[in-house]
This record gives sequence, structure tokens and C-alpha cells, in this order.
Amino acid sequence: MAKAKIEVPQIKTKREMPSLQPGAMAHSKPYVAAPDHQKPLGFPGELVDNWEEKAVEKLRELLGKYRSLQVFLDSCVHCGACTDKCHYFLGTKDPLNMPVARQDLLRQVYRKHFTPAGKAFGGIVNAKPMSKEVLDDWYKYYHQCSQCRRCSVFCPYGIDTAEISMAAREIMDHIGMGQKYCNEIIAKVYKIGNNLGLPGPALKATLEDFEEDLLDETGIEVKLPLDVEGAEILLIAPSADFFAEPHIDSLFGYAKVFHQAGISWTLSTYASEAGNFGMFIGSYENMHKISNRIRKAAIDLGVKRIVFGECGHAWRVAYAFLNTLAGPWDFLDPKYPVPQSIIEFTHDLIRRGALNLDKTANDHMTLTYHDSCNVARATRMGDMPGGQLILPREVIKAVCNKFVDMDADTIGEKTFCCGGGGGILTDELLELRVKGALPRMEALDAVVKQEGVTHMAAICAICKSQFSKVLPYYGHDMEMIQGVHQLVSNAIQLGTKE
Repeated sequence: MAKAKIEVPQIKTKREMPSLQPGAMAHSKPYVAAPDHQKPLGFPGELVDNWEEKAVEKLRELLGKYRSLQVFLDSCVHCGACTDKCHYFLGTKDPLNMPVARQDLLRQVYRKHFTPAGKAFGGIVNAKPMSKEVLDDWYKYYHQCSQCRRCSVFCPYGIDTAEISMAAREIMDHIGMGQKYCNEIIAKVYKIGNNLGLPGPALKATLEDFEEDLLDETGIEVKLPLDVEGAEILLIAPSADFFAEPHIDSLFGYAKVFHQAGISWTLSTYASEAGNFGMFIGSYENMHKISNRIRKAAIDLGVKRIVFGECGHAWRVAYAFLNTLAGPWDFLDPKYPVPQSIIEFTHDLIRRGALNLDKTANDHMTLTYHDSCNVARATRMGDMPGGQLILPREVIKAVCNKFVDMDADTIGEKTFCCGGGGGILTDELLELRVKGALPRMEALDAVVKQEGVTHMAAICAICKSQFSKVLPYYGHDMEMIQGVHQLVSNAIQLGTKE
């Protein structure tokens, strides 16, 4: 596939504060949602009359609902601690991609309409009324934030830029100016059950083809069951696992793990999607509606456990919100966590010696690991602090002989975003995605040169899709990105412990 012509930032051995280029990304914005994308989500199909007033009223509503939002808007002192922490600012050099500057696009409207100083002094205190110019800036730059929350790690006041971006997107949706990519995907979930719009018969046929592939590969009948009532586990996988590399190989890994462990499981036609783009648009109503599909599927199928596949923001929504959005889950087996990540599930089996693994199967690779931002900064795994950082690495080390980490300042809680999260994984934003990947590519390039790294693993469907697209722009093969359960799939020795 030919690469689009994009000015790719130069990789440097030492990160530098970019020289400012005001307006460098003022041309970058996603396609606007059509009425058919908006209405299933409960939003107006086009920009409403008196949208300025309605935007301010929606902001007032959000300030009343979420105390944190007002705290974040009031507490910034412009200290600059977040300035060079955003991958988009580092890659694009546009000052409006500094987290503090992006926040101020909404903060200036908040000041004008909700603070005494803003009402009295206006522009003197950087307060502006809602206007077409302001709305245009919101639409451009709040879709140049992947809600990764790295800036929040370094903010001395803990200001969460992601929550401000989510609020701005929710306001825009409610006045009829939503983003096509996210809203079209959510509408597909409501209509069909997954982000791809893959109907039940097509999903069934796809899984049957995969079973044939697994039989050809292993000589063993490894099943990919669908809509099986009474199964022990309902697997909620990202729909990318059904159609694209390297995602499919991770799906094969899940299936092999379940097979060798002798645990019955099923996928669901009704809830065939782990992702929840309601979070990206800041709509808890849509997050709730999507989450309830999982609840219904679990009840209808009579399962005892729910396990989520490799998807970063899906695990964030599941871990942080599922119990309050769609609980109670008292119909599930209380011996197991609700929900559970496939990483936790496989790690437990490895710890108990329930899987037979041959690490030499991955000896053709020297691995590093990309901490997906939603997993690293917004969730936990297992029963230990930092388990979300430890468990994936322990799974990798259990199936690979050669593993090295990237620079400590670029992983763990400080991890850089892949550059494609937060509803930005769309072709019209490819330039932003390529430039936003720069900090991760710099850290990767260093271990490639110094440690001989050949591949990078991740447990997020969006990260895998993003890296498959942008790695070639930085001189790497798109197949360099691997799923963690893709590595498990390579190493597991079927027919030896079932």
C-alpha cells in the first residue's frame, strides 16, 4: 500500500523542546458526522439554531454534573509542566497542542460565562464568548487530543485534559457538530453489535474459516464458539480481532489458551464488540447503552464469567465504569473478578503451570513492549499495585526468551500514546497520527539500535492498528507490531496438557 505524502518528523537521539509553529495543524480536522450518524446516539443531525447559547447551557449542565470539570477549569496556573508532555505537540510543534493551550480553548468560554472576572473584563483575562471561531478551534484541536492523560501525570494539580476534551466533544455533539468516525461506529454497534458493522452470519462464517485455519496450522480442532448458552466464559473481543492482522493472531491465541485450559467459552453475536467509543465522545449515556449490551449478552447466554480481549480503551471502560454503568453483576460467579482481562486470565494459568509453552517458538524475535495509555494510566490488573504494567510483561517473558524495555521515561505510567487513540484512528487525521507517533518511534528506534529489538508487542487493538499504519513512515516494517496473545499463540504447545 502506497504511503500518503506526509512530512515525517525527524527522529532524534535526545528529545528537544520543539520550536513553535503557530497554526501548523490548523488545517487538520475530522469529517463532521452526518445526520444518520448523529440521530441513533440522541444528537441533532446538524448545527442547531442558537447553538452558541445551547453550547453554553450544555457546559453549565456538565459543570453541575461533574465537579471535577469545574475544578480542572479553575485550578490551572499555566506553570508549563505539561507543555512538552504531549506527543502531538512534540510531533506537530503547534502551540495549541500544548495541553494547557488546548484546555484554554474551553476555559476561555468558561471564564466568560461562569466567572465574575470573565464577565467583567472579557479578553483582558482571556475570556471569550462562544463564537464560530471558537467552535472551529474546538473542532480542530479537541480532535487532536487522544485523551491519553500523560499530561495529567506531570501536572502538579492533577488536571485531567482528557476530561476537558471529552466535555468539549460532548458539547459539540449536543449542538449538532459531532465527529463522523466515532459516531458512525457507535451507530453500527447499536444497529449490528460491533464497530465494523459485521452482521451475525458474516461473523459466524468468519469464525468457521478461522477454525479451519487453526486445524490446518495445529492438526487440532480448536473451536471459536459463537452464542453458546451455558458456556463458562463470555469473551468480549475488539472486532478488529475478526478481520485484520495482527489482531486475528491474538484471537487465535485466546482460543488456544481456552482450549488447552479446558474451559468452555463463547463469543456473542449481540455483543461482539469490546470497544466503547462512548468514552471518546464524552457521553456517559452512550457508554451506558453500549455496556448494557454486554450485560444482556451475559444474561441471555447464562455465562459465569466475562473476559475482555486485547483492547486498551475497552479495558479502561470495563475496569473503571462497567460495574456502575451496567451492574450489578450478581448473576456471575463471585469467585472471579468482574470484569477480567485476557491478560489476567492467561497470566493466572501460566502462574499455575496450566499451559505448556515453548519460548523458543519466538526466538526469531527480540521483543519490547508498548504500554497502552488507557491500560497504563486508568486501570489495574491482578491483585497488586501496578499489575497492569507487570502482568503483560510477565506473560511476554513466559513465552519469549529475548525481551527488553524501552527507556523508563517512555513506558509505564509515563508511557507515550501510540498517536491514534481517543477517536483519532481515521484516515483524514493520518498526518496527525504520524506526527503524534514521534515520541514512541524515538524510544523504539533507540532499543532497535542499542538492543537489537525486532518487534514490539501491545495489548490494544487501536495501538496495533495505529502502529501497523505509521511504522513504515519511520522506516520499520508494519509487521513489527505484535499482539501479546499472538506471541502466546506461537509458543503454546497444543495436545500436551489438554
